[in-house]
Amino acid sequence: MLEITCIKKDSGNHENPHTAISELGWVNVNTNQRGKSARIEMYNFVVQGGRAYVSDAYGNKAYLITAISPLGTKYVKTVPDSTQTDNLLKLPKCWG
Repeated sequence: MLEITCIKKDSGNHENPHTAISELGWVNVNTNQRGKSARIEMYNFVVQGGRAYVSDAYGNKAYLITAISPLGTKYVKTVPDSTQTDNLLKLPKCWG
């Protein structure tokens, strides 16, 4: 299971804020391995049964799901819930 810890966005115009995400930083909660994956790599990870989530300071978790934009762009987003603080788009910027 992966916890998403940061995101990197491309500049420019995008179909929606989620398609602007170019990379997602993560930590494997079982092994402590850290890494970054391109948006399409994370999309494929989730499609293939991988699980990833975003958590907030209160311990709330929102799991990633896949989506495809009207123009065919594949991306990930969090399952909508009542907590706004665990939102993928609210994560800090990945560096490097």
